Amino acid sequence: MDLFKILDKAVDLNASDVHITVDLSPIARVNGRFQRLSQDSLTNQDVYNLVRQIADDLLIHKIDEEGEADFSVSLPNGHRVRANVYKQKGNYTMALRIIPNEIPKFEELKLPDVMREFAAEQRGLILITGPTGSGKSSTLASLIDLINETRECHIITLEDPIEYVHNHKRSIVNQREIGRDSRNFNSALRASLRQDPDVILIGEMRDPETISIALRAAETGHLVFSTMHTIGAAKTIDRIIDSFEASKQQQIRSQLSTVCKGIVSQQLIPTIDKNSRIVATEVMIANTAIRNLIRENKIYQIQNIIQTSSKQNMLSMDQDISRLYKQGLISKESLISRCNDLQYIKKIVHI
Repeated sequence: MDLFKILDKAVDLNASDVHITVDLSPIARVNGRFQRLSQDSLTNQDVYNLVRQIADDLLIHKIDEEGEADFSVSLPNGHRVRANVYKQKGNYTMALRIIPNEIPKFEELKLPDVMREFAAEQRGLILITGPTGSGKSSTLASLIDLINETRECHIITLEDPIEYVHNHKRSIVNQREIGRDSRNFNSALRASLRQDPDVILIGEMRDPETISIALRAAETGHLVFSTMHTIGAAKTIDRIIDSFEASKQQQIRSQLSTVCKGIVSQQLIPTIDKNSRIVATEVMIANTAIRNLIRENKIYQIQNIIQTSSKQNMLSMDQDISRLYKQGLISKESLISRCNDLQYIKKIVHI
């Protein structure tokens, strides 16, 4: 089998991911649903041959030693693929995320207009959160592209691996891949502070050390973007603070209350016709009230502030999901299964 032909077929189907595993045919995820790309089940040798089409000897050695490896691959058709090759039951397996060959424009993603203001910020921390496959990378890429088109900045991205490729426009964009261009996020982030950046994108805030350096970068006059695998602004703040030992948590609350500009949480929901997916978004803007709640460790009150601050362009996830339902874009089943507070939904939608 030819892996590039498999991926070409997946691209034609507008798939988001392709799974290659033993005893199954190649499977694409299209609008959240599985679709077989052939009728032939793959043997262990078939999968190994497909892996070798994109993984050199060094990567194979890493997979055998560590059990998995993340890397990116450019396809002949201009698309890129984020590949994760891993071992299961002693066999090679692949999860391949297809990255469009063009950076999505802000308007195409149908994100709230208030998020444009994040691209105009000069300093601070902005987080894009949500589960795997919720479109965080696309949102970040569109915001970075917006800065690239409108401002003279030095933008440094730290990614594992590089997904969307940015060209220099009004800004200078230098993209560093963890494992290839730098040893790890922490060393790359420390080094970036000496590289005269205006904007720093951190692919993911994974540990206390990365979070600490990101907060310090935001404190020292840089605009920092990053992601976390959390759902909701309040849970994101809790996750950041809980990452640290108790003796450091008050300091982190104080730093976060000072530098946080906003948190966007998003998820992709199937449209009512099942032919595509649409983004539902929660937007928290760090106003004085929210900064005080973070500082005073009253995180549980943040959700109420978001729900009652529509005049300040804040938006809760339940409010946005309800909007999509009222507009006939998603089903009642999706509304109920994707909401955070069903009782609140019943009050505003009357289902």
